[in-house]
Amino acid sequence: MATAQPTYHAPTFVPTVDELETLKRLELEPTMALPEALRQHLSGRLLEWGLIQKTPTGQFSITDQGRRMVQRREG
Repeated sequence: MATAQPTYHAPTFVPTVDELETLKRLELEPTMALPEALRQHLSGRLLEWGLIQKTPTGQFSITDQGRRMVQRREG
């Protein structure tokens, strides 16, 4: 009988360009509905790492941790 392997997480999260774009879009627009998320190829890694969350209405929104990921840094 096969056993389920636990999901591997690297010690740090390095987002892809598409994942950063999704986070930036969610920073500007409060939620994203499932059809839009499918069109944008929403990454499951963003959910796994807690950068986005699913709302009670089934939409996706950015978390505070996700917002910190895309904050602009001066300098």
